[in-house]
Amino acid sequence: MSNKLLATAGFCAVAALALAQWPANAADNAPDAATLIPARQSALMLSAVAFGSMKGAIDSGGDVSGQAFAAKALARWAHTLPSLFPAGTGKASGVPTKAKDEIWSDRAGFERRAAEYAAAADRLAELAQANDKAAFATQWTAVRQACSNCHDAYRDAPPAR
Repeated sequence: MSNKLLATAGFCAVAALALAQWPANAADNAPDAATLIPARQSALMLSAVAFGSMKGAIDSGGDVSGQAFAAKALARWAHTLPSLFPAGTGKASGVPTKAKDEIWSDRAGFERRAAEYAAAADRLAELAQANDKAAFATQWTAVRQACSNCHDAYRDAPPAR
């Protein structure tokens, strides 16, 4: 199966899982932390798969237009990202998460970094569609940096090895 089909299947599987298990809060019909946290963690893992697929295309020097779907999916994820971190889905929820409390205490900063990531991913999708190999490679680095900037500020650091 191609990387494109694997990415498509993965994103669809996460969406289907989240919708099928969407418990509603009686007060506001919102999903709870037990649903949102695993869904966003799965989507973050799938975005890493998309990054890897795009990096493989860059490293091979081949046609990058085949990465347009993955880049568009990444951009859509980036635009959706802040909505998957509503109040009540942090560590205090009791559901394991690497999300720092600063996501909620510095909401404006979090949303700004997410918007930067989304704008960079939008441009990546445009460049993939245009099959501009050199600009795509440069933009992939910019998207990766925007992703890292947000993780550095709003995600717990991985344990030291």
